[in-house]
Amino acid sequence: MPLRAFRYRLYPSRAQETLILDTLFLCSVLYNDLLEERRAKWKLQGVSVGFQEQCRSLPLRKAENPRLHSVYSQVLQDVAKRVDKAFDGFFRRLERGEKPGYPRFRPCRRYDSFTYPQAGSAFHLVEGGRRLHLAKIGDVKIKLHRELEGVPKTCTICRRAGRFYAVITCEVPLPTPLPRTGRAAGVDLGIESFAVTSDGEFFPPARYLRKSLQRIRRLQRGIARSKQGSARRRKRVRMLQRMHVRLADQRRDMHCKTAYRLAREYDLIAVEDLAIRNMVRNPHLALSIQDAAWGAFLKRLLGKAEEAGRSVERVDPRYTSQECSRCGRIEKKTLSQRWHSCPCGAQMHRDVNSALVILRRVLHKIA
Repeated sequence: MPLRAFRYRLYPSRAQETLILDTLFLCSVLYNDLLEERRAKWKLQGVSVGFQEQCRSLPLRKAENPRLHSVYSQVLQDVAKRVDKAFDGFFRRLERGEKPGYPRFRPCRRYDSFTYPQAGSAFHLVEGGRRLHLAKIGDVKIKLHRELEGVPKTCTICRRAGRFYAVITCEVPLPTPLPRTGRAAGVDLGIESFAVTSDGEFFPPARYLRKSLQRIRRLQRGIARSKQGSARRRKRVRMLQRMHVRLADQRRDMHCKTAYRLAREYDLIAVEDLAIRNMVRNPHLALSIQDAAWGAFLKRLLGKAEEAGRSVERVDPRYTSQECSRCGRIEKKTLSQRWHSCPCGAQMHRDVNSALVILRRVLHKIA
């Protein structure tokens, strides 16, 4: 069965917040100890330490550090699992010839989550969904803004900009596909408009970062001028963190609404297979491209389309903005030219023409 994650805001009391912060600190200490053990044994003895061996060592570690008794046992096991996943990723990248990136130590200020890997006694909703029971922490107030679906499996407690969230992963039944519409559309992603469809619909640009750039710069200057370790510096850092979280939430909300609307209205959605990593090397366009977050949107579009029983096809993006959608003639245009005019008589907005070219290529591809 597919898995779906539901995120809810937590409102812990002062005592509960202290317990959560202590858990995060102890998890970071354990993570670094397990990482150091693997690193030292391989360097000194040439011995590889595995997940099972480190899990069996947890009772001994509790005896050496009694504070670990205040953390639920399965949470500690999940820390060992995280170390194991970090090394699995390192060896996988090494085999593929990519930049391996050896696992690094994680200070407590950057260790922001811990996981209860099994529902039941470890975590469950109480008081009609008003509180979430967490083992070794207590019943924490939760804002259940939407009902859980399916069977809860895991619960991850996250810290974001000083606020706490519970991400509950559930097994959900397969979604029911939406009724067929018999329509297909090409979608051109851009900067002037976030997206343009082949039907001539324009989605407004996502410029959340640009609108907040002046305030972000002011906060960053204030942080740079503040004394290291001071209360004022911590306060400004928290303000900057919350601003970035708000921008990310706004962008994600826009992506969800746009992707859902496209998946609801079209059976086939054609998009460009963009090399975004190469595009952001352009210093004049990098900020706008990152502000739009095309990569995150395409991932969300694929997810929404799969749930709705739709199809998303990618095409080669070369010359989609230069080719005529009617006759196929290629004519060079600068970025400032926003109107497509062809000797064959085609007259339309440049982005609409690109969306039509994208759709035509997909239809030829699947024909």
